[in-house]
Amino acid sequence: MHIAILTFQGFNELDSLIALGVLNRIKKPDWRVTLCCPDAEVMSMNGVTVHAQSMLEEAATADAVIVGSGMQTRDIVSNPDLMGRLSLDPTKQLIAAQCSGTLILAKLELLGAVPACTDLITKPWVQEAGVEVLNQPFFAKGNIATAGGCLASSYLAAWVIARLEGLDAAAAALDYVAPVGEKESFVANALKNIQPYLGE
Repeated sequence: MHIAILTFQGFNELDSLIALGVLNRIKKPDWRVTLCCPDAEVMSMNGVTVHAQSMLEEAATADAVIVGSGMQTRDIVSNPDLMGRLSLDPTKQLIAAQCSGTLILAKLELLGAVPACTDLITKPWVQEAGVEVLNQPFFAKGNIATAGGCLASSYLAAWVIARLEGLDAAAAALDYVAPVGEKESFVANALKNIQPYLGE
């Protein structure tokens, strides 16, 4: 089981690394979560450099893909060589996008008539791409999910876990990272946001 978190130059640390942390709460021998990058090293919007754990081309064979966001997303979608390295298939993969990652899904024409979530800065660009933007943190239909707001990345990770390993596994992963003294309410709120879409 490979979950690839697409992480580009100028990436938002909260989007990629929160998802990485939550997804790695699943401790199974065949469970692999990677920062999937266009280059051997990528630097975040705040100057943090990380090493790629897989390359963009490997996303095509991943079981699930989370498209992270960042400062350079508009440059990414305007780069045909970079976009040409992406081959995603929602009939075979779970595909999720965080904030400006939703713009990448829109430009790959993966959303169609499906409404989506994104951050407020990216919203007009996603709308220009012909996608309805919802005023909520999470939405999913079929094998595609989107989230808006950095901390909604935990919802995307929980949705992926719930789809691949079940709701109990998702709840346990969220419980591990939830603030002490707020675990029950944190998990309940997250599940309230994702659960309506698990049967979609």
